[in-house]
Amino acid sequence: MTEETQQVQYKVGGMACSFCATSITKGLARMPGIINASVSLAHEEALIEFNPKVLTGDQIRQTLLDLGYTIRDPRRVKAYEEQQKEIDLERRRLGIAGTMTGLALILMSFLWFHLIALDKIRLLMTIIMPLLAVITMFGPGLYILRMAWHSLKRGILNQHVLLEFGAFSGFLGGTLGLVGTYAHISTLAFPAPDFFAVATFITTYHILSGYASLLVRTKASRSVMKLLALQPAMATVIRNGVEQTVPVESVEVEDMIRVRPGEAFPLDGVVVEGSSSVNESLVTGESLPVDKTVGTEVIGGSINLTGSLIVLVTRVGEQSFLQQIAHQIEEARAKKPGILQLVDQVLAVYVPGVLAAAALAILIWTLGDYVVSGHIDMTRGIFAMLAVFVMGYPCALGMATPLAMIRGGGMAAEHGILIRGGEAFQTLRDITWVALDKTGTLTEGRPSVTQILPLNGVSEEYLLKLAALAETLSEHPLSRAIVQYAEQKHIDIPKAQNFEAIAGKGLRAIWEERYIRVGSPRFLHDEGITLNDHETRLKSLLESGNTVVAVAENNRLVGFIAIADTIKPDAQEAVGRLKALGITPIMLTGDNMYTARAVAQAVGIDEFRAEILPDEKGHEVQKLQQNGHRVMMVGDGINDAPALTQADVGIAIGAGTDIAMESADVVIMGERLGAVVQALAIGRNAYRKTAQNIALALAFNGIGIPLAITGFIGPSWAMLAMVTSVSTVLANSFLGGKLKSPHQESLNNVPTYPIGERRTSR
Repeated sequence: MTEETQQVQYKVGGMACSFCATSITKGLARMPGIINASVSLAHEEALIEFNPKVLTGDQIRQTLLDLGYTIRDPRRVKAYEEQQKEIDLERRRLGIAGTMTGLALILMSFLWFHLIALDKIRLLMTIIMPLLAVITMFGPGLYILRMAWHSLKRGILNQHVLLEFGAFSGFLGGTLGLVGTYAHISTLAFPAPDFFAVATFITTYHILSGYASLLVRTKASRSVMKLLALQPAMATVIRNGVEQTVPVESVEVEDMIRVRPGEAFPLDGVVVEGSSSVNESLVTGESLPVDKTVGTEVIGGSINLTGSLIVLVTRVGEQSFLQQIAHQIEEARAKKPGILQLVDQVLAVYVPGVLAAAALAILIWTLGDYVVSGHIDMTRGIFAMLAVFVMGYPCALGMATPLAMIRGGGMAAEHGILIRGGEAFQTLRDITWVALDKTGTLTEGRPSVTQILPLNGVSEEYLLKLAALAETLSEHPLSRAIVQYAEQKHIDIPKAQNFEAIAGKGLRAIWEERYIRVGSPRFLHDEGITLNDHETRLKSLLESGNTVVAVAENNRLVGFIAIADTIKPDAQEAVGRLKALGITPIMLTGDNMYTARAVAQAVGIDEFRAEILPDEKGHEVQKLQQNGHRVMMVGDGINDAPALTQADVGIAIGAGTDIAMESADVVIMGERLGAVVQALAIGRNAYRKTAQNIALALAFNGIGIPLAITGFIGPSWAMLAMVTSVSTVLANSFLGGKLKSPHQESLNNVPTYPIGERRTSR
C-alpha cells in the first residue's frame, strides 16, 4: 500500500459459498479506483485497497450493501452479536420456507400417488400451490431475489441468479398453466401444481444451503473472541500507595499494577519491583519459563509463576500484545489466498450454459420452427425454456461437495482428526510446503532431563542427589524436571536446610554441613566457582539446544545436568513421510538458533527460521504463497494463530491452545504429528469423491437439459431427475470401503530424541 492509496477492512455478512466471494470481488473490481480486493469466505471479511481520490469508503460500503450483503459492526463483541442475529434470522427463514415446502409436498403427494383425483382438489390446488410459492419466494426468499437482481445489474452470473431463473420459471409456468386451464387454452395446459412446487422446493433448498454454511462459518469465527478472553477482566492497580481492583479497561499507560503468583498479566509492561518466573507458553509457544527481574518486559496473558511483581504498564487497548495478535489474525484472514471450490469453478461455466440453453430452446421453437415449417410454436418454446430452467437448477451439483465433505469428515473423525471447512478438503491435495512450529508440535512441549554429566570424580547418582535435594523445594519447571528424573531413578532425596532461591539465577541449600549451589553456569561463576576447565563441554551442551544446570558442592563444581524439550516419537517419521509425498517442510520457531538447528537436524528438516515473532510466522507463510506454493501450517500456540490463519490449510495440534484450534482449518485430537499425513490422505480422497459427484450430477443435467429443450419433458420429470441425481450422488458419497492409506500404521515405537531449547537462564 502506497501513500496515495488507502486500505479498508469490512466484516461482510450473508456469504453462502465461494461463488459469493467471487461475486463481491467482481463487483468491487468494476468500480473505478479499486486497486485490490481480497475476500475471505471462511471468515467473512474483505480487505480492500483503493484510491481515495477516486472513490470513498462509503461508496465501497454501499456497493457491498447493493450486492445484497451486510456490513457488520467493526467492534468485535458487536460483530459476534450480529452473527448470532443472522443465525436466528436464517433459522426463521428456513422455518417458514420448510413449512411451505412440507405443505406443498403433502399436496403433491396426493397427485403423484393418485390418492385424490385432480378434479376434486383442483380449486384447492389452484389457490394453495401458488400461495405457497409466493410466500416462499417473496417471504424468506426475498433476500435471494435482491442479491440476484444486484448481481445481474453488474453483469455477474452466480447461483442466486440461476436460482431465481429456476424459481420464476416455475412460478411463470404454473401461472400460464392456470390461465390455460381456466381459459381453456390447450396450448397453455402446463401442469400448474408441478411448476409451483418446483418454485417452492428449490427456493427452500437454497435457503437450507445458506443456513448450513452460516452455521459452519460462525462456529469457526470465534477465535478472536477466545483470544481476547485470555486477558483478565480485572487488574490490581497501585494508586497513591493503595492497591485497588479495577476493570482492565480503566488501566492507563504508566499505571502500576501488582501481579501475584498464579495470576495472568492483564496488560503488557515492565517489571519495576520483584522477581519471578513467568510462563509465556500461551503467547510465545515456548515451553520453558522465562525469568523476570527489574527492567524486563512482561506480556499480557502470560502467567506469573513464583514471585509477586509490580509492573509499569506500557501498552493498553489496541496496542497490547493480545490485541495486536487479534489484529494480525483478522488481517491474515482477509489476505488469505482464496480457493474457488471445484463445484464453483463448474458453476462459473454452468450458469451461463443453462441461460444459453434456455435461449436456444426459444430460438429453436420460434425462429428455427419458422425456418423449417413456416410457423412459430411459441407455446412449446416457452414450455421448453421453463423446463430448461427447472431442469438446470443444480440441486445435485450443489450437494456434491457437502456430501463428500460429510463422508471425508466422518473418516477423519475415526482417526481423531476434525476437518472444519470445505476449502480444506480441496486444498489438502495441492499442498507443496508445510510449515511446522517447534514446541508442542515437533517436540513434547515440556522440559526433561536428557543428560547427566558428573565431574571431579563424583557419580551420576550423587550428582543427581545433590541437585534434587536443592530443587525439591523450588516450584520452577526446571526444578520439577530434575526432581521427577531423580524419582524415576529411585534416588533417595534428603531434606535440605537453609534453602534460598535467587530468582532468575539459582538455588542455595545446606545438607549435612555441605554448601550446595544449583543454577545456571553464570550463577556459579558469580558465586566464585571456576568453570574454565569445562567450557568445551558446556559449549557442546548449549549448542545441542540444551538448558544446562550446574551443580556445586562447597566450592567445587561436581557436574552439569542438561535439560531439554524432547522430540515427539513420531516427528521424524512424519517429516519423512511428508517428504515422500513431495511436500517440503520448513520449521518456524521463536526459539534460539542453537535449539532450532538441533531440532531441525534431528527430525530431518533442512530449512528453518529461528527467533521470529508471531506476525513474522504469518509473513513467512505469505512469502511462500507469493512464490506460488500451497502452504500448510502446523502449530499449537497463540503465536502460531496468525500463520495458521494465513496458511492455505492451518492444522492445530489438539493439545494446544483454544485460539490455535479456533484459527485452524483442521484440528488433530491428541499430539500425533503422524495424523497430519492422514489428514492429507483423507483430503485427497474427499476431493476425488467431489469430482465423481460433480461428474454424476452433470451427467443427469447434461442429459436432462437437452431433453428439456425439445419441449417434451415437463417439471414432474425434472423433479424426478433431480431426486434421482441427488440419490445417486448420495450413494456414491457414502457407499464403498473405508480409506486404505499407507500412512495408518502405528508410529508409537519410534524412539524419542532428546533435543531442547535454551530459552532462559537459571
